[in-house]
Amino acid sequence: MISVFLVDDQTLVRQGVRALLALSSEIEVIGEATDGAQAIELIPTLKPDVVLLDMRMPKLSGLDVLHALAEKKTLPPTIILTTFDDDQLVVAGLKAGARGYLLKDVSLEQLVNAVRTVAGGGSVAAPVVTQRLLTGLQGLENHFASLDRPDPLTERETEILRLMAGGFSNKEIANSLNVAEGTVKNHVSNILSKLGVRDRTRAVLKAFELGIV
Repeated sequence: MISVFLVDDQTLVRQGVRALLALSSEIEVIGEATDGAQAIELIPTLKPDVVLLDMRMPKLSGLDVLHALAEKKTLPPTIILTTFDDDQLVVAGLKAGARGYLLKDVSLEQLVNAVRTVAGGGSVAAPVVTQRLLTGLQGLENHFASLDRPDPLTERETEILRLMAGGFSNKEIANSLNVAEGTVKNHVSNILSKLGVRDRTRAVLKAFELGIV
């Protein structure tokens, strides 16, 4: 069972996400916070497998939560719940340690898959957000560590990176290309290394920035 902690000041959003997650037999919501201060207090105690985090909240923001928990080394794998006007906050959140981001009107299947992926050590990104986010990436102040001149990708690596940008998992990419999932994992590792980034989300962001996809 994957334990999840919700952080959002909007009651309707929390209730909606909780109701969606309740439909999954593999996920359990073990706590909620209505602001950043509550989140910082409760998350280290409850130790959830995954945190779903709003970025705009009273008292302390989602970014404050990420920084505070990361500093104490108590930051669980975290997914940012975003809207279309949170571009800078999303990039800052990824830089602060979040494993990915989703739109707040996410479907049940997308939400469950995202929670499962992040709980397993992966990262997630909503493609529609990624494309909008990268449209103005050059003007954003918050950048993550990467290589200015990454090593060239092979044709297969570029193909896999494009599928990653579409939000597909390693298993889905493997099925699409008719190769073993382990082969895809190896390609993904090579892609991260060549781009100089630490996870899939940053690889996709870097790819859009460079015009690779």
